[in-house]
Amino acid sequence: MRETYLRLNAQNAGWKNREQFFGVAASSMRRIVVDRARARKAAKRGRGRRVTLAADAAAVPPSDVDVIDVDRALQDLAALDGRQARLVELRFFGGLTTEEAAETLGISPATANREWGLAKAWLFLRLKSDHSRAASRSNVPG
Repeated sequence: MRETYLRLNAQNAGWKNREQFFGVAASSMRRIVVDRARARKAAKRGRGRRVTLAADAAAVPPSDVDVIDVDRALQDLAALDGRQARLVELRFFGGLTTEEAAETLGISPATANREWGLAKAWLFLRLKSDHSRAASRSNVPG
């Protein structure tokens, strides 16, 4: 968090509003977390930092995923639906509530809740399939 503050303070952008600040803060947190995970993974050969994607999702059981995998999946989600990817970034990396993220994106909380559910489901399936592919590759005799 301190590193995010220092990066934001160095930009001295004169934020236009609260929403702009939280948007930039969430993006900065994402970059910092992913950069640290990559550094750890490089140092420890495949033992990346693990985080919980959705502790509040009743329909989707929480699972530990690699931050780098989440980042890659978010990049793919952004290509399909930029607003959903931004919503995940604000909630997951920025720590915003659904209502705060909705305000930041200029959408209703109901729309944010709906898109949050869709984005979580898409990410869950994507990360699960990535994990399954990686597991099958590691089980193949080489």
